[in-house]
Parts: sequence; C-alpha cells; structure tokens
Amino acid sequence: MNRHPDREAALAQYRRRAPLYDFELLAFEPVRQRAIEALALAPGDCVLDVGCGTGLSLPALAAAVGPGGRVIGIEQSPEMVALARRRVATARLPCVELLEAPAESARWHGRADAALFVFTHDVLLREDAVSNVVGHLRRGARVVAAGLQWAPVWALPVNLFVFGAALYSVTTLAALDRPWQRLLPHLDDFEVGTMLAGGVYLASGRVR
Repeated sequence: MNRHPDREAALAQYRRRAPLYDFELLAFEPVRQRAIEALALAPGDCVLDVGCGTGLSLPALAAAVGPGGRVIGIEQSPEMVALARRRVATARLPCVELLEAPAESARWHGRADAALFVFTHDVLLREDAVSNVVGHLRRGARVVAAGLQWAPVWALPVNLFVFGAALYSVTTLAALDRPWQRLLPHLDDFEVGTMLAGGVYLASGRVR
C-alpha cells in the first residue's frame, strides 16, 4: 500500500470494480443520503459531485437542485463515467453534466454553490485536487465529505472492517485518522460526525 494516492493504481482498481460498484456500495447508502441532506441544496443551485463514480448520488442531487439547477459530476475513471452516463440518460437528468477528468485538473464554467465528496479518500489527500475544487466554489459554499476512517483504538472489529474495506477501495491508508484534514484550512464552521460505530466520518463546512 502506497503512502500517497496512486492515480494509475486507482484507475486499475476502478476498472475492475465498475461492474459491481453499485452493489458494493449498497450498504453505505445511508451515508450517502446523510451527506446529500447535509448539503442543504436549494432549487437552482449548482453542486459538484467530486469522484462521482457510477453516478449513485446524481439523481438525488438533480432532484434537490431542480430543473433550474446544475449538477457537475467529476470522475477520472472511464469505466465509471460510462456507467454514470447510462444512469443519467436512463433517469433523464438534463441538469447533469459529467466531466471525465481527475479532480485536480477538471475545469467547468462558473462557481458552484456546493461540493460533495463521498468515499473519495484518495482525492481528499491531494492538495491540488482539494484546492482546484474549492477554487471553483463561491464564498460560503457548502462542502460535505464522507468516507472511511479509523474508529477509536478499542473498536477492533470496526477497524478490522475499515482496514479490509480500505485495502479494497483506496490506494493509500495514509491519513485514515483524519481523512478530511486537507479540507479544514479552506472551510469555516467545520464539523465532523461519525457513523457506523465510528468507522465512517461525515464532515461539513463552508468555504471561507
């Protein structure tokens, strides 16, 4: 396991996982729902779904911003983007735009009102990715992140689960004690809560 995120390893990992990804994430849907609710989106908002994967969050985000809003999904894996495009077409979500690009180099027009990071550990460890996303948000924009983290040391069964899940889904175990740490300098009103016995975090704040 690397000390830093490995893009090529991540692309290979998600190439393998893409066909079963939705099934693998099924147990974590309550986490996704809580994260989307924490964004407190309003009709007409523009929201970024960073590392959108197969687009599991896109229908709920599109419903929250309405036909006058805008949802931008950012994903570097071609296999995942292909499945996200299929989801968008099937659900008929004209307000959704998909960008096949790494989060650190993705470009889009205008500044967004909110950003969502759901199970995007590698992305959140890249300062260039975090800076690029935050740099395209308006002042006061809501940012919400959720993902795996180490539970307290006494919660051995939870940490064994986190360890196994992380080996399968990230390219580095670095910073699992504070996965959200690179967001912190960019945000005010920062809060971190936990779910699933402490093995999952839910962090939120507003852009300074």
